[in-house]
Amino acid sequence: MNKPTSPTPTTRRDFSKKASLATAVAASSAFGFQFVPSHVWGANSRIQLGGIGSGGKGKVDIAECAKVGIQVAALVDIVDTKRLSISGADQDGKKLKARLASMGHTRQAFPDAKFYGDYREMLHDMGDKIDAVTVSTPDHHHFHAAVLSMKAGKHVYCQKPLTHGIWEARTLARVAKETGVKTQMGNQAHANDHLRRVAELLRSGILGKVKEVHAWTNRPIWPQGFSAPPAAAPVPVGIDWKQWIGPAPWVDYSPKIAPFSWRGWWNYGTGALGDMACHIMDMAYWGLELGSPQTIKAVEEGGTELSAPINSSITYDFADKGIKFHWYDGQKGAKFDAEKWRLIPGEFNRPGEKILEGVDYKKYGSVIIGEKGKLFFNRFSDTWFVKPSSALDGFNFPGQSIPRARDQNNYAEWLDSIEGKVDHGQSYFGYAGPFTEMVLLGVVAQRNPNEKLRWDAANLEFKGRPDLKSQIQPAYRDGWKIEV
Repeated sequence: MNKPTSPTPTTRRDFSKKASLATAVAASSAFGFQFVPSHVWGANSRIQLGGIGSGGKGKVDIAECAKVGIQVAALVDIVDTKRLSISGADQDGKKLKARLASMGHTRQAFPDAKFYGDYREMLHDMGDKIDAVTVSTPDHHHFHAAVLSMKAGKHVYCQKPLTHGIWEARTLARVAKETGVKTQMGNQAHANDHLRRVAELLRSGILGKVKEVHAWTNRPIWPQGFSAPPAAAPVPVGIDWKQWIGPAPWVDYSPKIAPFSWRGWWNYGTGALGDMACHIMDMAYWGLELGSPQTIKAVEEGGTELSAPINSSITYDFADKGIKFHWYDGQKGAKFDAEKWRLIPGEFNRPGEKILEGVDYKKYGSVIIGEKGKLFFNRFSDTWFVKPSSALDGFNFPGQSIPRARDQNNYAEWLDSIEGKVDHGQSYFGYAGPFTEMVLLGVVAQRNPNEKLRWDAANLEFKGRPDLKSQIQPAYRDGWKIEV
């Protein structure tokens, strides 16, 4: 593992001497970006940030970057809150106003940041004035925003799941390596000391040989299981719906789609699995160093051509390691109410009592089963335990082998990698790309339920299923095709 170097402060001017400037300039020229970073010209020594997506999670990402010492120079969003006009006092109108308010808060917090409605324009105009970007958009924009930024020489912090599709995840990992920029995926708990410690313990054999992993979530908490779009609505002044759709298939605007419920759409999101698995599956995937599964199979309820399922159970078989990873999401017996555009709750989809053995599933998110016993884990708190406790008798607890993040903060870890204090953040694209690729194999399984899909990782294809190519590598709308 890479170990942190001395924490001697590094200015942006110092860093510019270390950066792969020639490589990045050559790469960015193909996109017409003027990329040379502002620190080359002796500007403010703080890292300059362009925040792509300024509401919701974007609001948090931008604010947290500012807290660790990054300066916010530009903001990008399809909602221009200074022009925004939302009519209607119905429930949809009230919800929309409340959700979009956070975007206005971000602009108020950073009044000197230049505002854009299109990240491509921001990269073109601010290419010599920013060093890094956060990508906090709906899933279907992650790839374009991240790859264009990396090609322009920018360091990238991208929300989970890293991409909307499998080919995109593989490609982002490659481009990150080629450009040499510093990257991080936004699965924040990856920076927690207790998560890294338990990963070390798994690698040291605390459970003996591991046979199974079970992980679960109560999500979706948004509509899934619909078979037709909601009724179209007028696009409010201040919202650029064409830009929101971006590279994905068109659907008419509705507040029932954005800014929140897009996760349930295959064209824009990746359902409960894509939303939560990069958090909940993370420790076990990392600690067991799983790589790619050989087969994937999903059983689901309520999935359609348009929408992710209301619930699903997925088995990833890592036959080369003798481990099966089981995933559970949603609620069994839940129904989609088209009139109210919401889910009617059912019963939490989770492992059975034989797996849980009386442990409160609401307090934990995963259990790893080995020949010596079971390890229950919660990414939020250091409350993990092994059952039976006698499984720990005689275990030789290892020393630290995984570097710890400064202040258990993955934004600080990203900044430290940019400034050369550590080689890379631990959720850098070299890890996050393969991990996201594995997670999203489950999305394809959900879209093709009750079939055991055989994955050929080397050739990026499902064996004997050339018809699934479009679910691995999507086609993009005119104006959004990209060469990488």
